[in-house]
Amino acid sequence: MAKIEQKNTLLMTFAIEQRNFKEAGEASSKLKNRLIQLGFPGTLIRRVAIATYEAEMNLVIHSKGGTIEAEIKPGVVKILVVDVGPGIIDLNKAMKTGFSTAPEHVREMGFGAGMGLPNMRSCASEFAITSELGTGTTIKMVIS
Repeated sequence: MAKIEQKNTLLMTFAIEQRNFKEAGEASSKLKNRLIQLGFPGTLIRRVAIATYEAEMNLVIHSKGGTIEAEIKPGVVKILVVDVGPGIIDLNKAMKTGFSTAPEHVREMGFGAGMGLPNMRSCASEFAITSELGTGTTIKMVIS
């Protein structure tokens, strides 16, 4: 899962399964714990944890699975989220607070409030998202 790629860089990669609510949140928790061990500031850790948790839940709820990759360097965490389909129909709507396409059974569990993408964007120092229908969505975040 975690490996040293080059001096002062740690790479952590997590495979996220669709609809696996039992393990949802584990990747963001492991990343948070590693950042604590490495002595990152609490405010940065909180932003990384929120952004990664939101990404993880979106993978579980909306995609057919995917990966979260965190590149950790001194003072900065780069996060790459890649999912497998279905893609986002209207990216502009999806970026608006409160907009959600989560099914009712997911909302009954307390998820799907339409805060995922807006929370990721607000936690990131840099945020980019691309989505292609039938292919999937890619999110790049830098938190520093």
